[in-house]
This record gives sequence, C-alpha cells and structure tokens, in this order.
Amino acid sequence: MVSQNVVVSDVTTGIITVSTVSNSSVFTPSAQKPPTAPGHISVSKKKLLKSLEINGDQSQRLTSWVDSMRASSPTHLKSLPSLSSEAELNSWLKRHPSALDMFERIIEAARGKEIVMFLDYDGTLSPIVSDPDRAFISSKMRRTVKKLAKCFPTSIVTGRCIDKVYSFVKLAELYYAGSHGMDIKGPTKGFSRYNKDKPSVLYQPAGDFLPMIDEVFKQLVEKTKSTPGAKVENNKFCLSVHFRCVDEKKWSELALKVRSVVNNYPTLKLSQGRKVFEIRPMIKWDKGKALEFLLESLGFDNSSDVFPIYIGDDRTDEDAFKLLQERGQGLGLLVSKFPKDTNASYSLQDPLEVMDFLRRLVEWKQIQQ
Repeated sequence: MVSQNVVVSDVTTGIITVSTVSNSSVFTPSAQKPPTAPGHISVSKKKLLKSLEINGDQSQRLTSWVDSMRASSPTHLKSLPSLSSEAELNSWLKRHPSALDMFERIIEAARGKEIVMFLDYDGTLSPIVSDPDRAFISSKMRRTVKKLAKCFPTSIVTGRCIDKVYSFVKLAELYYAGSHGMDIKGPTKGFSRYNKDKPSVLYQPAGDFLPMIDEVFKQLVEKTKSTPGAKVENNKFCLSVHFRCVDEKKWSELALKVRSVVNNYPTLKLSQGRKVFEIRPMIKWDKGKALEFLLESLGFDNSSDVFPIYIGDDRTDEDAFKLLQERGQGLGLLVSKFPKDTNASYSLQDPLEVMDFLRRLVEWKQIQQ
C-alpha cells in the first residue's frame, strides 16, 4: 500500500502541516504488485497510431513506435492528404464544431450554473515551441487569464511541474495541477475570492515515487546525452523526453534508449504526446482525476449547478474530456487544426482562438454582473 501526502495550510496562520493518508484505491494492481517480467507500454489506437507492445518482434515493434512518433508531428500531419483534405476536415468539424461559432449555445447550456475553467498550458495557452524552456505565455494571454480568474475559478492542468508553469504564468490567483494532475496546489492566500474561506490544499497522490523519478531522470539524462536535440525534463512526479529537435533519423535510436531505461521500472508507464515521451507512475490518477479533485475542493463534488469547461490539445487531456462526458456536465474543447479522435465536444484551432474564446467568456460574465 502506498501513502499519499496531503498538505493543508492553516487559513489564519498560513502554516503548512503534512498528514499521510493511506489510500490503496488510487493504485492499480500492477502498481501494488509489480510484475516479475518486464512490463509493457501501450499507445492508444487512434486513427493513425498503431498499438505498440514491449514484448514482441523487435523490428515490428520499433517500426510501429517510430510511425507513432511521426504521426505526432504537425509537420507530418500536414503532409497526409487523408487528414488535410477539406472533406474530412469539414466532416470532423460537424462532429466537433468551433467553440467560437457555437459560443451562444455553450452559454445557453451554462446558464444558471457556476462555470469552472480548466486549461492545459503547452499548445493551449502558449504555442508549441522547439525549446520547452521557452514556451512563454504572451502578455495578452496572461491578462486574459487574469481577467478570467476574476470571473470564474480557474485551474491550469499540465504535464509540467508547478514551479515551471508558474514561472511562465506568474498568476497567484490560479489553481495549478502539475505533473499531469499529480501535484495540485491552490491559489496563494488572499489572491482568489474562491478560496478565501478554504484552506489552500496541496495534493500529491504519487509522493512515494519521488526517489524513483529522480533516479530515472538521471539515467535518462545519461542515456540520451549522445542524441543531439534530445531534452529530458523533470516534472517532479513525471518525466518528459522531448524529441522535437531530434533528427528524425535518430528517433529509432532514441526510442530504444528511453524504453531500455523504463523497462527496468515496472511501476512506471511510458506514453507519447506531441513529440515527447512521458514517463509517469502507474497509478489511477490523471488529468480527469485532478479535475474531479479540484471540483470537490471548490465544493462542487455533488453539485448539479456546476459547468466545468476544460480546454486542452494533448492526448493526456482526453482523460478530462472523457470524465466530463461521463458526468454529463460541462464541455471539453480540443485545441487542434487537424481532425483527431477525441472525447471533446467542440474545437478551437490554436492559442489565439483559445484567447478569443476566453475573452468572450469574460465579456459575457461582466455583462451578467
């Protein structure tokens, strides 16, 4: 059984106390009893992505993995006629219409309810860039998010560590869920009207994995240092290996290096995002669980008067989209210029459209007040 650390700061003194809570329910059986044989990773079978098993034919496995890496590249996506065709795009937009075009319908669905905002960072609030350390948010977007947080409880849910994303956003009035929701922190006391009567909560369901994550980080840095352009990022409770700047001819080699390290840790899982490998603890926790926890922290766990809106662009955001779909509350908005299989209801093309949508929400709220 693995313990979870729940850190709560006293409202009046601001002193942080730590209590350890045992809760084996958040861990999968494989996390409680690691298999003796090497584990396996899986990549969801989307329209262009093939399933990849660790055990199996080496060449076929590697080919599938590299195909998946290519498919995650916007450059390659643009070159695929079946995806870029106007007919397919129009068909996809009928199923996932623009949230800007459908703004009035969204507002009508939210009328009489408390809107709660959840925002991914990379590709949603900031553009995807070659150097992940330079994924800066624009001053216009920062001002927009600041105004948004005055109107609605607002959270950033990201694969980044909290310290890194906060250094980009610099807004103390937001809720932050870093490491794909495995590191949750409320607004700084006195900065948000939504938590003025509540203690600030820091929730870390994967606290016991920290030593392992640090160990794997060092191994990955050493293993990938001979691959030009590869960058390993320590997100505290998870790791990212970025290959956006790696020559495509080196992708096979990099995939093998990353997998050779992760194979030695059966309680960690390897997945792939937009030109990035993600290594995370194998626990029952994701961005959807983080969304659920934040709603509960805000007092909306059993409320029918809440309307969560989650905006994100990555595969990891699908857990949150799916949760909202299952709850029958709120909406998921996928940020993408290309057709993708998704549980989101609506779409936005890029961070500029995200900013436009957020501004319209703020304007609507201000008219209501």
